Amino acid sequence: MDLVLDAADHYLLTPYVYPASWPEVGALRQVISLLVLTNVGAELLYLGVAAFNFYCVFDHRLMKHPHFIENQLQREIRLGVTSIFWMSFPTVALFFAEIKGYSKLYDNISDSALGWPGVILSVAGFLFFTDMVIYWMHRILHHKSVYKYLHKQHHIFKIPTPFASHAFHPADGFLQSLPYHVYPFLFPLHKVAYLLLFVFVNIWTISIHDGDFRLPWPLVEVVNGAAHHVDHHLYFYYNYGQYFTLWDRLGGSYRHPSVLRGKGPLDHIRKITASGESRR
Repeated sequence: MDLVLDAADHYLLTPYVYPASWPEVGALRQVISLLVLTNVGAELLYLGVAAFNFYCVFDHRLMKHPHFIENQLQREIRLGVTSIFWMSFPTVALFFAEIKGYSKLYDNISDSALGWPGVILSVAGFLFFTDMVIYWMHRILHHKSVYKYLHKQHHIFKIPTPFASHAFHPADGFLQSLPYHVYPFLFPLHKVAYLLLFVFVNIWTISIHDGDFRLPWPLVEVVNGAAHHVDHHLYFYYNYGQYFTLWDRLGGSYRHPSVLRGKGPLDHIRKITASGESRR
């Protein structure tokens, strides 16, 4: 995150925002800057990508489904925006630790013992590690002892739109984002790769809520896409994974997407429509 902070200081904050008496390395200034940058960046990423997906990708026929609740879109956006705001506070604490040098993030490819292959391996490790930890964390959040306090807010939306992607209780959202932030404290990772992965995981989270159930057939059994995740919202105990189906298969919670068996939400809408027309 220091790359973003340095750029913001250079082009905006130092010349136009902060008084000269506030040094760039001052802890209070850095925390304030990180809070603003994290909030603005995360909110714009969420609203921008979710809006694009909603208007350009999401199948609006899904809004006719019986499980699509009243004022759902407004409720998703309000909860998503609020959650991101509150999540930013503990997230900034981790970002602050990163810029103070407590993580294993590095600046140059030469800092990796394996060079470019090391960078590629660290990206693969990031995806594997976060997918594994989020899977088990997600299952724990479905346990009856904690579900109603945290994760239930997200599952109000049984037919999610892209705006449901970040519509969590703030504690729930932060817990599920924690593996992304913990990884660079445990394993080496290039700073640019980390920033790109941070953007990627947010876009991916939106994409698995976007109602586009298409997936190339060789990837259906491997990648956890929107077709898999809508079954998680509808049937609760299946497809907890983030990117892949591996841990659902190992954990016995994998469900082949209903949409690929002619039993998805759009199929349900077509049956209701056909039934209504036949009664006329």
